[in-house]
Amino acid sequence: MSNNVAVTVRVHLSSLGCRLNEAELEQWAGDFLRLGDTVESQAENADVLVLNTCAVTREAVRKSRQRIQRLQRANPEAKVVVSGCYSTLEKPAQLAELGVDLVVPNTSKDKLVPLTRQTFAQPTMPEGATAPAEFALFQRNRHRAFIKIQDGCRYRCTFCIVTVARGSERSRSVVDICNEVRELHQQGIQEIVLTGVHVGGYGSDIKSDLQTLVEALLENTEIPRIRFASVEPWDLSPEFFTLFANPRIMPHMHLPLQSGSDTVLRRMARRCKTADFTVICQQLREAVPEFNVTTDIIVGFPGETADEWQESLAYLQSLPEFGHIHIFTYSEREGTKAATLPNPVASNIRRQRSRELHEIAAKQRKSAQALQLNQVVAVLWERGQPENGQIRHWGYTPNYMKVTTLSDVDLTNQILDTRLTAVSDEGLLGEVVK
Repeated sequence: MSNNVAVTVRVHLSSLGCRLNEAELEQWAGDFLRLGDTVESQAENADVLVLNTCAVTREAVRKSRQRIQRLQRANPEAKVVVSGCYSTLEKPAQLAELGVDLVVPNTSKDKLVPLTRQTFAQPTMPEGATAPAEFALFQRNRHRAFIKIQDGCRYRCTFCIVTVARGSERSRSVVDICNEVRELHQQGIQEIVLTGVHVGGYGSDIKSDLQTLVEALLENTEIPRIRFASVEPWDLSPEFFTLFANPRIMPHMHLPLQSGSDTVLRRMARRCKTADFTVICQQLREAVPEFNVTTDIIVGFPGETADEWQESLAYLQSLPEFGHIHIFTYSEREGTKAATLPNPVASNIRRQRSRELHEIAAKQRKSAQALQLNQVVAVLWERGQPENGQIRHWGYTPNYMKVTTLSDVDLTNQILDTRLTAVSDEGLLGEVVK
């Protein structure tokens, strides 16, 4: 190919599943744009369709297959590239039957852009400066960005297929992460979320740790707000809690407990007992009184007896109010140890327990929101839509409680002092302090 011919790709990017998949999608979008390619918001306009798949549950597998088929129906002429946990675990022959043209396993995700361009790029005449001045967040608002800091996990919880799909732990360098955050902040990003498969294990392979990374971000960037994605409770040291003295570190953590019964936690091969979890929550709320702890609970894990279920409910209700409980009704996942455990819980009992916990979780969420009333907090306003001559905006408090307000002016991507006035079905209501 002659030197005066550029190679470009029109690519459509989409994902299913976790925030880590979202972070990877944003990285790919930036890489494609830097090389002069175009990122298309509609699948119909692209030459290549890239899907970051998920396999955390059987339902996620079904949705991944369904999304591949939907993309192909939207654009039968385009090439299909898949990555992510589903495509890594699935047999190549079955992916071929779905019409997938290129599979990029999780271990090669950092090479997805060059592999895609090498395989499918078309020669075109260049148009002046093909590299954009900035890589806008792919199809996202201009306020928050997910930052992939590591991949893989060293632990083997019996219900988890992700550790099989993602492999061993691999951390990005502190310098690389700081550079990305600075670049995003220059583009107007106000908040970052540090994400990975095992966020608390960051640095295990490069002689670093999560606290060191956060301290570097505080020193070497001016990003106003830093959050964490899901962090395993056992990864938090007492020294880590001192980070929250800095107002740029948002007082919210998602700490997956998975069960309120220690015997169930043992079958899950979890490394945190309920007593440990209680201490962690207390320490976080000592650091910041309004600290918001959210969590995951799996309902109907194999062998979960009626007594264990009641024990779990009692424990969850004994803690200060959770801002949110993400409830998973257990489903067998082939390839995990849990799928081979005896005494599975009947499906109707799983559903019944899920409904029971949803009721408790809704009450706790309302109680947690009510504790915030009449406070003035800094809200990052995200988006707006017209409503009766005004603009209805949504945003989040530092401790990650959703707030809505009506405004005469556009508040998007502004961090503004807001008085929390009431609790509604959508979350908190607020009034911007003039």
